[in-house]
Amino acid sequence: MNTALAFDVYGTLVDPFGMAKHLAHDLGAKAANFANCWREKQLEYSFRRALMRNYADFSVCTSDALNFTCRRFKAAISPERRSELLRLYQHLPRFDDVKPALRSLRGAFRLFAFSNGKRTEIDGVLSNANILDYFDGIVTADDVRSFKPDPAVYTYARRTTGAWSSPFWLVSSNPWDIIGARSAGLLGGLDSAIRRKDL
Repeated sequence: MNTALAFDVYGTLVDPFGMAKHLAHDLGAKAANFANCWREKQLEYSFRRALMRNYADFSVCTSDALNFTCRRFKAAISPERRSELLRLYQHLPRFDDVKPALRSLRGAFRLFAFSNGKRTEIDGVLSNANILDYFDGIVTADDVRSFKPDPAVYTYARRTTGAWSSPFWLVSSNPWDIIGARSAGLLGGLDSAIRRKDL
């Protein structure tokens, strides 16, 4: 059986900081900092929920993080506009090198999208980024009702992809994701582009 490659979605395939473009209308020069804070809080809330075993799906973490960031930046963004921004989160731009990389890997490896997000949301994000068809399947932490880097999520990914006794690599630009995968006994490597500014 071919080696399986599981690609993290947010931050590896698509760029959450692409929301800064939409936020520029609301925040002007503060848009980039706002988008950065939103992403950091989104991850923080998912980590905390996993640790506390107080699960709510990733869209709830995203919405709660947006509300926190609005308060922190004292941004007068209406509830209607916040709902619109959450819908736009389904249209995050893919990184420029993603499509050529997936095209070159398809056939030699089994490719999976592996995310904290709900299946329907990830399906939408990948469809809107025009890369859904490159994947053999979607693996979501929502099925486990927890979040990466909970070891149970990585174990589930390996089992559900049929890679229990064959090589299974995580591809992620998020260092915490790689550390979590290795801690759970998976193979993992940083995204080859090393494109994130905080790496």
